[in-house]
Amino acid sequence: MRLNRKMFIALAAFLPAAGANAQDAMGTVSYALPQTTITLEVEAVRESFHAGPYAKFAQKYLGVNARQEDQQTCVLSAVRMTPQIEADQSNRFYITPEKGAMSFLALTSQGRVAVNDGSFGNGSEWRFASQADADFSDRGVSSNLTSEATTLIRGVDGNRVAVQQSMVVQKPLEQRAKEAVEMIFDLRKKRVQIVTGDTDATYSGEAMGAALAEIAALEKEYMSMFIGYSDFQTQKLKCDVVPEKDRKAQTYVAFRLSDTDGIVSADNVSGKPYLLELTPQPVSQAAGKATAAKGAVAIYRIPAICAVKLTDGVNPILQDRVAVYQLGVESYFPISTK
Repeated sequence: MRLNRKMFIALAAFLPAAGANAQDAMGTVSYALPQTTITLEVEAVRESFHAGPYAKFAQKYLGVNARQEDQQTCVLSAVRMTPQIEADQSNRFYITPEKGAMSFLALTSQGRVAVNDGSFGNGSEWRFASQADADFSDRGVSSNLTSEATTLIRGVDGNRVAVQQSMVVQKPLEQRAKEAVEMIFDLRKKRVQIVTGDTDATYSGEAMGAALAEIAALEKEYMSMFIGYSDFQTQKLKCDVVPEKDRKAQTYVAFRLSDTDGIVSADNVSGKPYLLELTPQPVSQAAGKATAAKGAVAIYRIPAICAVKLTDGVNPILQDRVAVYQLGVESYFPISTK
C-alpha cells in the first residue's frame, strides 16, 4: 500500500530520528536511526598583561606587589552543553508499511509508544565569575616612605680641588619612579581637597565631576607605570562530540585551552585538555533480546541515559544527564497488522 501525504507527514512528525525520510514510487519509506551529538559552546577570556617599567619599585614606594613580567593567560568563562538529535547515516533502513499500520506513527525518538516525545535540545550552562586579587594600589594619600637619621663616616682628602662641571645625564630609573610616585600622591591629595572643599577654587555640580574624572585618569596613567595594564579578548568556540558505541572508554577530549592561542581544537596539543566523560546507566537485562516479529517491522533505538561530565582533568566544571542513542540498544517495532 502507498502512504498518502498526510500519513507521511505524521510519520515525520512522530519519528524525529529520521534523517531524510523519503517515499519512492513503490511506497517504500527510508529512515535513519537517531544518534546524539553533544554540542559545547565555549567562551574564554584571554589576558595580555604588560608589566610597568617601574614594577620593581611598586612595593617600595606604593606598598603593593606588582607583576614584573609580561604574561598571557587564558581562563574559561562560560560553557553551554546542548544534546542534539541527528540522523545516523550509517544506520539507514527501508520499510514498506502495510495497510492499517497506524501504530507505527506513535513511535517516538526515544523508542517509546507515546504521543509526546522527550525534551531534547535544552542546554546546561556554566558561567564562572573570575575572582580578582585584592588591589589596594589606588588607596591612601600618604607616601610609603619615611626618613631616618643616621651617621655616615667619609674620608676627606684636603689636597683635592673641587671643580664644578655641568653635564646632561639620564635620570636613574628609581629616581623617575620616585617622581611618578610623588605625582600620584599629589593628585590624590588634590582629589581629597576638592571633595572636602579645602581648596581656593570652588567646584560644584558638573565642574566637580569633570575635575575628579580628570584627576582619576591622570592617576591611572601614572599607576600603570607601576602595576602595568592588561588587554582582554573574549573568544568563542563551538565543538561537537559524537560518542562512539564501540569505544571502551567513553572519555573524549572536547577542546583545549592555551594561554597563548586561547581556545583551540581537541587535536591541538599545545593547550590543556578538557575532557567529556560519559557514564551510561545500566540497561535492563531484557533489553537487546528482542527478536524480529512476524511481518513488517521497523528497527529503532532505545537511548542509554548517561551521566555526562565536563572536567579539566581534575575539577568538574559541568555535569548533566543526557539520552545518548548510539550507546543504547536496538529493538523492533511491528508495523504490520498480520
